[in-house]
Amino acid sequence: MREFHPGDVVRHFKRETVDSGSNQYLYKIVGVATHSETREKMMVYMALYGDFGLYVRPYDMFMSEVDHKKYPEIKQKYRFETVDK
Repeated sequence: MREFHPGDVVRHFKRETVDSGSNQYLYKIVGVATHSETREKMMVYMALYGDFGLYVRPYDMFMSEVDHKKYPEIKQKYRFETVDK
């Protein structure tokens, strides 16, 4: 089972489409939150580029595989994957 922990650095699959020397599409995991109304699990993460904004995405979507029918050129299996250290 894949797990992410606060502080982990992850890459979004679209990172494959940009210069690898940049930090674009790199994020740091803040943690898992619970939506106060629906109780849905949400992943909270921070961009490591641009305005270093905080983002939230439904946990299941965050953990999902790339839609390779929509993005056939992408090699990465999952939407977000841990950056190798």
